[in-house]
Order: sequence, then structure tokens, then C-alpha cells
Amino acid sequence: MNNNLIPAATVLVLKDSDIGMEVLMVKRSKRPPFENLYVFPGGKIDEHDYSNSYETHCENLNDELASAKLGLERGGLGYWIACIRECFEEVGILMARKKSGDYLNLIGEDKKKFDNYRDKLIKNEISLSEICLKEELLLTTDNIAPLSHWITPNIEAKRFDTRFFIAYLPENQTVSHDGQELTQSLWISPSNAVEKAFSGELQMIMPTIKNLQTCMDFSNAKDMLYYQSKLNKDDIPPILPKFFKENGNWVGLLPGDEGYDDH
Repeated sequence: MNNNLIPAATVLVLKDSDIGMEVLMVKRSKRPPFENLYVFPGGKIDEHDYSNSYETHCENLNDELASAKLGLERGGLGYWIACIRECFEEVGILMARKKSGDYLNLIGEDKKKFDNYRDKLIKNEISLSEICLKEELLLTTDNIAPLSHWITPNIEAKRFDTRFFIAYLPENQTVSHDGQELTQSLWISPSNAVEKAFSGELQMIMPTIKNLQTCMDFSNAKDMLYYQSKLNKDDIPPILPKFFKENGNWVGLLPGDEGYDDH
């Protein structure tokens, strides 16, 4: 694997509603590298996401199991932690419950306290593991499952090794995008999102569209989470798009496309 690749984690938060499964999409601000695009919450993995301290705060998952699931020697749990941290920072959703067994109520009694934690987390004044310790939280890692693995094409200067995950929206939580990195958030059915991407109404890049299309194979989010959680590393191979010029035009190919191995 290219050492210049930046490890990143992205999470598709899903919920079931009257119209069927919906996915949370967010609009990035005008800051590069993903300016004005509709994406999912996520970002690069921070050094602290790899901290051993998280093992005591995770339910039914440790680094060894997480790494095996992703086909890594070590550091796999960091991707789950980054999903949870980024989701909390960017959209205010925290995938955790109290060790007592109670769920958080971020639209009620716990709101003010956790808004404050979120603000401190964004400013790097506190870590997610410190929040877990103070509030006796368990991170609900069993509510998160790997979806796909995309590697930024060679033609880009800044390249990411991104794992996409899905997660189910916890009860008593609502979206509140940060207003800085993200300027908009919406719940939308995967098929509607893909339609709007192709019509040009919502700007998206290829991995975003492909992940939405995978969601279209499922009628509800709980079924999808159950299905994805049973997959192993061989079921989710890395996808490296290749771009090249042909007769003056850019052509993009994915693994499995005719001519992919020739370039």
C-alpha cells in the first residue's frame, strides 16, 4: 500500500422512516478538498483515534477483531473510533450509551452537557475517550458496519485510503451540522439522492454515488446493517479508480471494467 495515502473513515448514518430507508447527507463548505460537495460525515483518522484507551469503551469490539475485519495488521479499531468522533463533531450524533444501559437523550436531558462536550472536542480541548470516562459511556461499535473501501486515484495530489461504514441513527438524537465544515444536512432516500446527483442538483463524486447505489439494494436500514456486519475483509475489496486521457478526453475505470488492468 502506498505510504502517502491518508487513512480516513466516512459514515453513512441510516434511519428507517415512513418513506423507507433514508441516509444522512451533508454539504461541505467551500474549503478544499471537497468544496460544495454532498458527502457523508467523516474525515481523516487522528492519532488519538488509535489510542489503546478506547478498547475499554467499546462494546464487543477490540483492535484485533476490528483489524481482522478490515484486513489490517493493527489499528482497525481507529476507523470505528474516527467514525464515531467525526459523526459527533460534524453532525452532533453520538453513537454511545451509558454503561448503566440507558441511552443518551441528546434532544432532552443530555443535550446541553453534550453540546458543550462537542464544542470542546472540535476545539481539541477534550478527547472522545475522556468524554467516555467522565460520562461512563460505551461506544456502540456494534451499530457500525463496514460498507466499502475506496482509494483516491493516482492523478490526485492528496490521496486518501477511505473506509466507508454504515451506522443506524440512535434514538433520541437529531442532526445539527457544525456550520463551519458543513453548511447543510438532509435526510434523503438513496435512490432520490442518486437521481439528484445524475441530474446535477446535488454535486457528488463517484464513491458517494456508488455507496448510495449499494444502499438501494436494501429496503430498510436494519436489514442492511445486519447484512454488512456479517461480511469479512474479502467481501469488501479496495476500489482504486483509474483515470487516463483518451483522444483528449478523461476516461475513468473501476476494477472489473474492461481495460482497467491495461492502465
